[in-house]
This record gives sequence, structure tokens and C-alpha cells, in this order.
Amino acid sequence: MPMKGRGTSDLREIDRWDHGVGWLAYPDETMQRASHAVEIDGDVWLFDPVDAPGVDDLFAEFGDVAGVVVGLDRHKRDSAALANRHEVPVYVASWMTGVADELDATVERFGADLADSGFEAFRLVDRSVPPWQEVGFYHDGYDLLVVPESVGTVGYFCARGEHLGVHPMLRPFPPRRVLSRYDPDRLLVGHGAGVPVDAGDELRTALGNARRNLPSAYARAFTSMLSN
Repeated sequence: MPMKGRGTSDLREIDRWDHGVGWLAYPDETMQRASHAVEIDGDVWLFDPVDAPGVDDLFAEFGDVAGVVVGLDRHKRDSAALANRHEVPVYVASWMTGVADELDATVERFGADLADSGFEAFRLVDRSVPPWQEVGFYHDGYDLLVVPESVGTVGYFCARGEHLGVHPMLRPFPPRRVLSRYDPDRLLVGHGAGVPVDAGDELRTALGNARRNLPSAYARAFTSMLSN
């Protein structure tokens, strides 16, 4: 199975709930790049989308697209293509550098709030070595947390027995201080399917076990990379 899918996609739905839906454009890829559409008051916000035939029909039932959001400096993905198709801006955090210049689309910056979406936006990771700029999102009304990269459910994020794991590069120093402020019911992630209920418990477990389970997680990640 390739690390990242290319060519003809095979759209697979994930994370459907009353106010949104997610998808994997290439479900057979190792990275399991997950994209999400979240509806708020009839407006749809797309998070880190990967384009695929039929994807517009997947989230059309929730309303019109209001914006496309880049949550990680490496997650430009197909945000410009989706934004241009729906004639909306790509939203990029005000402190995130370099991303806006690489997007062939209208860009809007945001600070502590994602425009008028109701999402609180917070700086999750911001470091230069290795380069990593990640913004998280929390919606109090939905008790929903969106984490683009720091945690995920895909196999190479997780040690044996884990359902949610910390990214291998962050396991030695996981972002506990930032994420421990949140106790969401639902969690959406950028790699793999999300956690639909009691996500706060899963998140605390993942952060608490990040270092303890590091050897098992690294062994599993290494095996996953070798299989590609």
C-alpha cells in the first residue's frame, strides 16, 4: 500500500454525524489523509480537504461552503482547488508563515477565532526544527475538537493496543499542556477516522501514554514504512 495515494481516487465516507461528514480520498494509502466538512448554521467549513470525484455531492446536503481551512503548514492538500470551485477563501492562521504564498486562491487570515464559524482557533505546535506549524480548533456548541496532525488513529500513529496515538515525531514531547485544556465529546483528526464519543478520555490516554508506549509505537511505524 503506497504512503500517499495518487491518480484516480476511491472516495470513502468516514465520520458522519448530524453536522458533518468526513472522507478519505485514497482509503488504501498508508497516510489515511482525512478531510472533514462541518456545518455551522447552514454554512459548511472544509478542513484540510483532499479532492476526489463526487466529494462535493458528499457534503452538499449540509449547505453551501463558507470557507476552506488549512490546519497544518504541510496540509495545503487540495484546499485551493476546493476553494476556487466553491468561490470561497482559504483560511490560514495569521501566525502561519509560507503557506499563503503557495496557495493559488484568495486567502483570509484568522486569529483566535475562525472567522464567524464559532470555532476557537489555538496554536497547537509552532516550531522550526523540524518545521511544524499546526492550529487546532474547538467548537463549544458541538463539543468538537479538530486536530490536524498531533494525534491520529491511523496505524503508524498508534502503539499496539492504542486506538488514538500521538504523531511519532511528537511522542517524546507531546503537546499535553495545550490539548489538556479540552475535554471534547467528538474528535476529528487529519489522519484516520475520528473519535465519535468520549473523545476526551481517548485524548488523555493517548497523551499520557505517548512516552510510555514510544518503543512499541516506533516499531509499528517502522514496520508500516517498510511495507511501502
